[in-house]
Formats: sequence, structure tokens, C-alpha cells
Amino acid sequence: MTDRSADTALLDAARALDAADPLAAHLDAFVEAPGVTAYLDGNSLGRPLRDVPEKLAAFVREDWGTRLIRSWDEQWMALPMELGDRIGAVALGAGAGQTVVSDSTSVLLYKLMRGALRQAQGPTGAAQGPTGAAQGPTGAAQGPTGAAQGPAGAAQGPTGAAQGPTGAAQGPTAGAAQGPAGRTELVIEEGNFPTDRFLAEGVAAEMGATLRWITPDPVHGVTVDDVAAVVSERTALVSLSHVDYRSGALADMAAITAVVHDAGALMLWDLCHSAGVVPMQLDDWGVDMAVGCTYKYLNGGPGSPAFAYLRHDLQGLLRQPIQGWWSAADIFAMGPEYVPADGIRQLLSGTPPVTSMLAMQGMIDLIEQSGIDGVRAKSESLTALAVRAYDELLAPLDVRLLSPRDPARRGGHITIGHPDFREVTRRLWADGVIPDFRFPDGIRLGLSPLSTSHAETVAGVLAVRDALESGVS
Repeated sequence: MTDRSADTALLDAARALDAADPLAAHLDAFVEAPGVTAYLDGNSLGRPLRDVPEKLAAFVREDWGTRLIRSWDEQWMALPMELGDRIGAVALGAGAGQTVVSDSTSVLLYKLMRGALRQAQGPTGAAQGPTGAAQGPTGAAQGPTGAAQGPAGAAQGPTGAAQGPTGAAQGPTAGAAQGPAGRTELVIEEGNFPTDRFLAEGVAAEMGATLRWITPDPVHGVTVDDVAAVVSERTALVSLSHVDYRSGALADMAAITAVVHDAGALMLWDLCHSAGVVPMQLDDWGVDMAVGCTYKYLNGGPGSPAFAYLRHDLQGLLRQPIQGWWSAADIFAMGPEYVPADGIRQLLSGTPPVTSMLAMQGMIDLIEQSGIDGVRAKSESLTALAVRAYDELLAPLDVRLLSPRDPARRGGHITIGHPDFREVTRRLWADGVIPDFRFPDGIRLGLSPLSTSHAETVAGVLAVRDALESGVS
């Protein structure tokens, strides 16, 4: 007979932790999903609060249905800035007037990346050689055949070899000439979330800039030393994720930002996997720019708009490229020329998605009530229990731990790896246990502190063990 004493001990430990959990009462604030016994994907899509359906209905009846277009003047016009201030105060350590809710993470990343490079490159806004074109040492950005191409058409240095992982030219000899400010390099981690990397490649191509790639340890993530090794007087912008979307590794935001500033460059942080679960102090740490989504730990719902942070003193300097009417100084002047608004509203472009801003408001209130430090303490407790369960139940089955062991060095999820995990994930979903699969063979256990119990966490790991032991076909 199989010894299941470890199961009993883990479940007993989980129940004891839940009984002592000061945030346990909040579990009932979320909608229950019939047939789901363990929801371990809150770092991809947070559960809705129970009061969201009535709030949406009231919005349709009153704000939209009764007040009609008058609601724009009465409340909606200011909502992107007011909601941004709430997120900044509750989750980001950001003073008022520096955070705005709008667009998607990808769009906001583009706005800030391009605006930062334009600012760093000086008044021409392009990285140019003497003739006004991005050039290599011989005056032409060419590979061996004389065409500006890498294997897939990416610009290369003379030998075609000075490349990052996607064929983008990099490094001081890669052939990118310098703009007036002498800063033409955009630094990004090669394992960063795809949208961050894809946008960096596109912006670099648009601006004639050079990509510099950081290759960190895949488990422990980007370190201060990794960043210090690549930044220089040529660096315009460094763009990194606070929490690695794969391993959950937590970067040292304060120290890395300081290193980037010492090099004279700007720092852009992606907070998608940390906002609402990891405390931070954007103002105190001197962060220049940040973006983040609201559908993970802020529970805004699928497709809810993202937020952007732009430090006060940069708002008059950095000019974003999507100059829509909502970022104009006078929205309704309908004038012949674009004049940007003062303050954080300059990051807006088009009409904000008001309906999609509703669900997150209750979650922001709940985080404020709980305290972000309390949320973090619960998060560390959940991930520590998950690692203990991994050690006792999954390590003997040749499952790999793909996250840091130190709770202080990871965010709100852990990742485990096994060659059979794609099929295991299908089985788990069919059985009402919902983690997240990440290519090539990882399962992420996303443990949203306010909606996930310790018992649910252990139940999920037990289900992974059972699926592996039963075999996959």
C-alpha cells in the first residue's frame, strides 16, 4: 500500500496556516467556480469579486443608462487619472499625478520605450550617422552581401555576427551610429515576456537603435551584476520585468535602477507579475517609468486596461508617439495642431475603456484594506508551502523546481518542470484543477494571496502528483 502520510501532514499544515491567516476572511469575497477544486492561475487571470455583477448592472442602469453622456463630465473624464492614483498609492508606492490607466500593456510599453529613446537620442529623435541614416563603421548598415539583413532581414554589423538572439545587431562594434546625445542602445533580457522583446525589437528598428541582450540565469533571473555588465555611456534605456513571468524570480528593482541611473540611462519596469502582490516604492527608488496589467493580481477581468507610471520630472520631457485627442491640452478645442497636455494625461491617446475599469476598483480597495505588506506575507507563505509540497511529493518523481527557493527572491508564483506536463495540464483542467502551462514543459502555480488558501495550494500539488503517477498517454 502506498504511504500517504506526507499527504496528511501537508494537508494538516495547510489547514493550520489557513486557521491563522489574517486574510482568510477575504476568500469568500470572490466568485466560486463550479467544478473547480483548485484555481492556481490567478497570476494569469484573477477571480472576479462577488460584487462585480451588481456593480456592472448598476453602471448600466445609472451611470450609463440614466446619466448617459453626462457621465463623461461628471466622472468618466477623470477616471483614468483617478484610478491611476489609486493604484499608485495602494500598490506602487507612487505619489499622485504619475500613474494613468489606459490601453494595453503592449501599447503603453511602446509609448514609453519610443518616447524614452527619442528623448535620449536628442532633438532629431533618430540614431544617425553623418548622413542621417543608421550606419555601420563603413557608412552602411550592411551584411556581407551589402544588404541591411540578418538571417531574417535584421540589420547586422559587417560580419553579420554581432547579434542578439533574434539577429538584431548589438554591442559597441555592431555598427549602430550615435545620435546627438550619444545614446543608442536599448537593453532588454532575452527571456523577457514576448511582447516586451518584440516591442523592443520594433522600436529599435524604428529609431535606428541597437539592442543589447542580457542573458540571466533562467531560475534566479536578472541580477544587479547582469545589468552592470552591459550598461554604458551608450545606453539609452533599460527595460526589464520586476518578476520573471516564467520562474517568478524577483529582481532587485531599487539596486538595478540605481545602476542604470549611474550609467546615465533611463529605466522602464514591467510590473505585470508584481503589481498587487509585491510591495514596491517607485518614487523612493527613483524609477523613471513602469507599466503593468490589471487582470492578474488587480482582478480587473479579461482585457482590462493596463497602467503606466511616468515620474513627475519626465512628464514634460518624454513625448509619447501616439498623439491622440485625449492627450491634447484641450480635448474639445479641436484645434489645427497638437499641443500635449500637462501632467500624466499626456500618456493617453484615445477614449478610455470605462466599462473595463470597473471590476478592478473593488480589488484595489481590498488590497488597501489588507495592506500590501500583508498581501506579500500571505504570498510568501503560499509559495513556501508549495515548495515544501514539491519537495515531498514531486521531486521524487523527477520534477524540477524552476523558481528560486528563497521566498524573498520570488513573486507570487512558482514554476515546476517535467517532460509530461503538457498532457498533465490537460488532465488537471479536466479534473477541475487549473494551473498554467508554459512552454516547453513548465507548470506555473499562480497563488493569488487574497483568493487562494493554503489548502487549495496543497490540493493542487497533490493533483499534479496523482496525474504523474497515473501515467500519461
